[in-house]
Amino acid sequence: MSLSEDDKCEKGVQAMTRTKKFSKLFCELEGCREDEQKQKIKEMNEMINEMNEGEFKSVFTVELFDKILQMIEEKTLSLERATLLLKHVGYCKKLKCFFCYSFDKSSLSRRMREKIIDENEKIKVEKDEMLLIELCECFAWLNEDFISKELFSVIVPRLLKVASKKDENEETQKEVEMALLALSHISTCYEMKRELYLKEIKEIIEYHQEHRNLTRLAYQTVWKFLMSRFFNDDSLEEVIADELHFAREAAKELKELGNSVDWKRKEERRKETKVKEVSVIKRWLDVISEFTFSCTLRNGELEGLFCSLVQVFKASRDNYPDAFRRCINSLRNASENKDVKIDDLLKSGTVGLYMEEMKQSTLEDGIISDCLHFFMSIPERLKEKTNEESEEVKRKEMKREILEKMEEEGYEDIIASLYGFISFVKENDIVNYQETLLNI
Repeated sequence: MSLSEDDKCEKGVQAMTRTKKFSKLFCELEGCREDEQKQKIKEMNEMINEMNEGEFKSVFTVELFDKILQMIEEKTLSLERATLLLKHVGYCKKLKCFFCYSFDKSSLSRRMREKIIDENEKIKVEKDEMLLIELCECFAWLNEDFISKELFSVIVPRLLKVASKKDENEETQKEVEMALLALSHISTCYEMKRELYLKEIKEIIEYHQEHRNLTRLAYQTVWKFLMSRFFNDDSLEEVIADELHFAREAAKELKELGNSVDWKRKEERRKETKVKEVSVIKRWLDVISEFTFSCTLRNGELEGLFCSLVQVFKASRDNYPDAFRRCINSLRNASENKDVKIDDLLKSGTVGLYMEEMKQSTLEDGIISDCLHFFMSIPERLKEKTNEESEEVKRKEMKREILEKMEEEGYEDIIASLYGFISFVKENDIVNYQETLLNI
């Protein structure tokens, strides 16, 4: 059931009230004592937690960031108080995957870049890193623009130092989570030498695997950071897949997170909600999609990962479209990756789920496209042979079963019916598909 017009109107009024209250509190900061400023910033941070992307962009403009810098320079707002606000702004921006470029265009961004370099020189004498770490976190969260190599070489080691803390108390866990979240959003466009990060990242992951000291979000973000480096360094795959066991760990996390979510309740109506768990699941699915698209190693752990994807696929279908689409995309990537064993996809029940989806009359074009790409790769993948005779016997039986299933479900007719409707489905594709099925 969609939101009623009254519900939409009420949400719109709440949003307008929230942004107006935020702006009022911000304007009052200049005339407050430090203790009052701290209280007002706490209230503002609570409002940020509730903002959607539209509200966020309407509040955090270039003018607001420029005003913050002006207040710092005029000493009506201390840098310490400003970072309390800015850290939370950036944290929520990254956690909710908002894209907002106003910070990058502001004078505050330019001044923060300069301040980070200045503080880095200063700590060589004073040995106090606290302010530098705070500035690095703020900048990594808020920035969407290019980072110079000089700045990059300062920010990454400082954030890794925080992320490597091993205390399991709640305060330290939060610090580690925030540092890893900032690190994980550093663009894949930046090529990073392994010496700058790999030893520390491996230690963080391996220590968690043994001691379970990270929050679920922190553990996901450390993998996101490592997978982002894989984008420019495919030699990392051995570390990711065989040493750190990404597929095994992702499967376990998806299963545990999925079991903690009430999938039957519509996302927009979940008041008590486990929004954070759903957000972490989506983030895992994004990283899994990258992995299934690029992985080449076969270590026997992918079947378990696909089974977990199928579990989320089924659970999220009705009420969580964003998670559902991500599952569709991850499994499509796997079906097209020649290094992924087709047996792993078949045994996990993936093909049956896609067949069920294709028969739905309300599919979006994007989902139809993913389903078609998946199925148009299956016949070719079924023609692959194994080296061992016993395995080939099993494969032939599996081929026969899947072919019968596809014929039973009328998949050939479904593809044919979409000719002329989906641009990439050509008449030759239908003929080739039919011939391939007959010659498996």
